[in-house]
Amino acid sequence: MGRIGAALLTPLAEAIGRHALAGRALHADDTPVPVLAPGFGKTATGRLWVYVRDERPHAGDAAPAVLYRYTPDRKGMRPQGHLQGFAGYLHADGYAGFDKLYAESPSKRAAITEVACWAHVRRKFFDIHKANASPVAAEALRRNGELYQVEDVVRGRPPDERRRSRQEHALPRLANLRSWLDATLSKLSGKSELAKAIRYGLSRWPALTRYADHGDLEIDNNAAERAIRPLAIGRKNWLFAGSDTGGERAAVIYTLIESAKLNGLDPQAYLRDVLTRIADHPINRIGDLAPWNWQTPREAATLAA
Repeated sequence: MGRIGAALLTPLAEAIGRHALAGRALHADDTPVPVLAPGFGKTATGRLWVYVRDERPHAGDAAPAVLYRYTPDRKGMRPQGHLQGFAGYLHADGYAGFDKLYAESPSKRAAITEVACWAHVRRKFFDIHKANASPVAAEALRRNGELYQVEDVVRGRPPDERRRSRQEHALPRLANLRSWLDATLSKLSGKSELAKAIRYGLSRWPALTRYADHGDLEIDNNAAERAIRPLAIGRKNWLFAGSDTGGERAAVIYTLIESAKLNGLDPQAYLRDVLTRIADHPINRIGDLAPWNWQTPREAATLAA
């Protein structure tokens, strides 16, 4: 995708981004991107950030969307700038750059509330169990699996039903898990990997358990991790971005392609049609070309007839 094509598509990507950030809950993550550093014979490391709105797990009506942003570094001011104006719940990992987003002051309540990820907790115990077949790690994984069994039942259900089920089935399991973690930690060496994994979970406990009180929140941040996966695959093909500007163009294209996929479209057909129409499309109606509003040429001709 050349410079002109990306420039034409940028207003549409921004419209998709506004829709994504208008939701009550958002999933966020980031991944490194090698960027060519001209004159140095090497690459620098930029970042691609992803912000996902997906209400389908709680039967929401809003179309799913994903916004990608490129930055030349991973400073905390980057996501803070991206999420300026967003208010709601943020599913994210423990990256310290998000912390200011959750900070409150005596005179102002934070606009964004953290929702931590149980998949991240599980991964730490999984790695330990894989390395040495630890029975403690196995027990942590079993208890984590019980929480996901509740989610298997409520996935796709309305928020009030999800909340009722979580209050009845997940909260007691969370309470038992907390007691077990506390008791187990007291018996471990503080420097052990198991102790570190347990402290990781305990230090995030309010954010980890927040989902159980809200039917429109998720148990994990897997929506963002799924949106990161195409970037990891893509890096194997294009190896690096040619410049920071190239990274910004990539973010625009990924926003359109991955949002199209979330809405069940053939991204190639969608992008090809949008490129043929967008130059003459009224800017004040750019939302008509968003994936959830897009019609194939045949559909548009049928409706016009």
